[in-house]
Amino acid sequence: MTWELQLGTGKKMVRRLGSDKHHVRGPPAAVHGDPITDHTEPWAIAFLPDDRVLVTERRGNLILVDPVAKTKGPVTGVPAVAYGGQGGLHDVALHPDYAENSIIYLSYAETGTGGAGGAVARAKLTVDASGGGALSELEVIWRHSQRAQGGLQFACRLLFGPDGALWISSGEINQMTPSQDMAGNLGKMIKLYDNGTAFADNPFASQGAVQAEIWSLGHRNPLGIAWDAEGRLWEVEMGPMGGDELNLIEPGANYGWPLVSEGRHYDGRTIPNHATRPEFNPQGLLGSRHLPAGLIIYKGDLFASWKGNAIITGLSSQSIVRVTITGDTAAETQRIPMGKRMRGIREDREGAIWVIEDGPSGRLLKLTPN
Repeated sequence: MTWELQLGTGKKMVRRLGSDKHHVRGPPAAVHGDPITDHTEPWAIAFLPDDRVLVTERRGNLILVDPVAKTKGPVTGVPAVAYGGQGGLHDVALHPDYAENSIIYLSYAETGTGGAGGAVARAKLTVDASGGGALSELEVIWRHSQRAQGGLQFACRLLFGPDGALWISSGEINQMTPSQDMAGNLGKMIKLYDNGTAFADNPFASQGAVQAEIWSLGHRNPLGIAWDAEGRLWEVEMGPMGGDELNLIEPGANYGWPLVSEGRHYDGRTIPNHATRPEFNPQGLLGSRHLPAGLIIYKGDLFASWKGNAIITGLSSQSIVRVTITGDTAAETQRIPMGKRMRGIREDREGAIWVIEDGPSGRLLKLTPN
């Protein structure tokens, strides 16, 4: 399947109103951001069934937020993380049967021989009366197959699928070539059962070993994954300079990194583009520098005209980008300036969009129509 993504700057579509309250206007909807809690280097969000919010902080803190009282409490028992560069505590996700088993999943960078690599653990969460909680029965179920120095590009977003599978977006920890190496799991999209074993329908399952985990390959730093209403998996990826991507993920497909890219290396070296290697899936290129950090496909009714759109948070762009998806094509519709680097994003059951600001004083914000 081939498709193209045509993205513009969207500058005529939005204008910023006020830096403190995040009131942003622009067709087809106005957005109001309600600050909930402040955090230190927050990374990801997950909602408990009672609407409380789990927030990860990169230094290794898991925080339980009461959004009504706007209070927060610590969750103990988090595994030790390798904090530095882009590494630390990353994503959090609930088991599909969390209401019965209280199991959550955490992704993080851990230290080992040769440097740091990504890992995923699951544990039982017990919430206490003080507004915090504790993890118990922690078990590491997946690890990067190699480690490296430098602390870059772990990715490790977590997402459960309609079939109950756990998806992990595996970064290539700034090593580039492992993205094409089927003997390792770096630079890949990974599909597992909830216990960490390879899913039976994976395209390389018959090869066994680490190959059995792999759904797609040739990725650099995939920092957002989401399902659309048709059950298709989309991924937003931080590429090299000028090469950020939004991709429709297909089983067994190779997206070409580092052999091809529509960007160039940060030292200015060029990279062959996809036209030179038609065997690789073409990448949907984000038109201007964005540094994408999170992704949802909006499914709610609160922002009625946004239904089915990809909503992407941006670090360098300090914005939220709205992308309209029509079949296999996509086009930027709106860019909402936020004034700060934007990291995690989730949609709640009522259709409100929750985002977190990146950095040492990042706020958890609830976005609703103004």
